[in-house]
Amino acid sequence: MAGEGLTGLVGLAADVIAALGEVGVAVATLAETVFPPLPSEVVLPLAGYLAQQGEMSLPLVVVAATVGGWVGALLLYWLGAALGEQRAIGVLARVPLLDRDDLERAAGWFHRHGRPAVGFGRLVPGVRSLISLPAGAARMPLLQFSLLTVLGSAVWNALLVGAGAALGTQYRTVERYAHVLDYAVYAALAGAVGWLVIRRARRARVS
Repeated sequence: MAGEGLTGLVGLAADVIAALGEVGVAVATLAETVFPPLPSEVVLPLAGYLAQQGEMSLPLVVVAATVGGWVGALLLYWLGAALGEQRAIGVLARVPLLDRDDLERAAGWFHRHGRPAVGFGRLVPGVRSLISLPAGAARMPLLQFSLLTVLGSAVWNALLVGAGAALGTQYRTVERYAHVLDYAVYAALAGAVGWLVIRRARRARVS
């Protein structure tokens, strides 16, 4: 059974991923790219874990995650190209749990490091998804953008999926400590939401 031995949020996520298969991994990665608060750090290791258990193909999981990330990156690229950098940042800053500072930090990365940042920026949390926005606003050549996005995303996805697959070889250990993993995921999600809320509250007081 998918997610056998896993409980709570982690077990539910494992069951959903296994039910949807590689297509579900692609959709989840697309959603995480467009809406960064969704944690790929949870989804992709779980997918690798399930692949190690025989629920999915390990190479196809990496390919699916990379395709999903690329499609999500294209959506942000086109948003930046259509609206321009500052207007696009203004639109996305209104999305719950997305912070204007993170959007501007990603834009700063692109302006400091140029087009290569689209590739290596995929390995930097808080930058890897949002770097597509200034790249689109700068009208970076689409083919170059796509190649760098696919290469950077493939490395990041392979690392996370591989970590989950390595964990899958320790199935009995995972089963024994599944509740600890679940608490860790809850704590990480609560911490991320709390930090974003505090940052917005501080900014509102200053303004």
